[in-house]
This record gives sequence, structure tokens and C-alpha cells, in this order.
Amino acid sequence: MSWVWQYQDKSGEPVRVPAPVEFGNKSDAESWLGESWRELLDQGVWQVILLEDERVEYGPMGLSAD
Repeated sequence: MSWVWQYQDKSGEPVRVPAPVEFGNKSDAESWLGESWRELLDQGVWQVILLEDERVEYGPMGLSAD
């Protein structure tokens, strides 16, 4: 089982930078996002989707308060 954040821009198009990070569990993925969301936003990531393997767990979830 692999957990990965999929990054999207403001229009919902995929953002390929930074490279996705794989996590062994949902909790680690969520903790990482809690620590990294500001940096992702600075790199053009507007929203994220959490995937468990190929299945959408939840999202899209916006990173900006706007």
C-alpha cells in the first residue's frame, strides 16, 4: 500500500514539481503535508489529492486560505 499526494494548480491541472513523495501510511502522508504545505504553495501547488495506490482517498483540498 502506497500513499501519495497528487499536486494540482489553481485550475486543477497536474503540477509535476516537486516530485511526489510516497508514504507507507495515511498518517505519515498527512503529517508531511501539515509540515510542507507552505513550500508546496510557493512552488505553484494550489490543491492536493491524497491517493492510496490509484484510489482517491480525499480531495481536492486547497492549500491557500484564499
